[in-house]
Amino acid sequence: MQPAKTDLNPPKDDPFTLEQLRQFDGSDPSKPIYVSIKGTVFDVTRKADTYGPGKAYNLFCGKDASRALGMSSLKEEDAVPDYSTLSEADMKTLNDWYSFFSQRYNIVGQVTDIPPFANAKF
Repeated sequence: MQPAKTDLNPPKDDPFTLEQLRQFDGSDPSKPIYVSIKGTVFDVTRKADTYGPGKAYNLFCGKDASRALGMSSLKEEDAVPDYSTLSEADMKTLNDWYSFFSQRYNIVGQVTDIPPFANAKF
């Protein structure tokens, strides 16, 4: 596991729609690679060897993949923002991932159009 970074930029709150976020999936080498968790957008470009096209975790890129991260799932159908049905254990996993990303990657924005899910756990 990579260590926490001490040189992160102050968090930004630039707005992104889910549609705009899709542009940052790593398929265009001139653009950064972003992953959103619980609506927070992280720049994972520096780990393109893990998140780039064809790499293990690319399915999380260019979208909010909260559910898949909480479930520790690498299935495309699980890479969606709705984590409202996660179990307590899966919520802990999701929160652990959020903490992990927060300590290692710059926050570049917030997704503005994630629908409010019934019973969402924050």
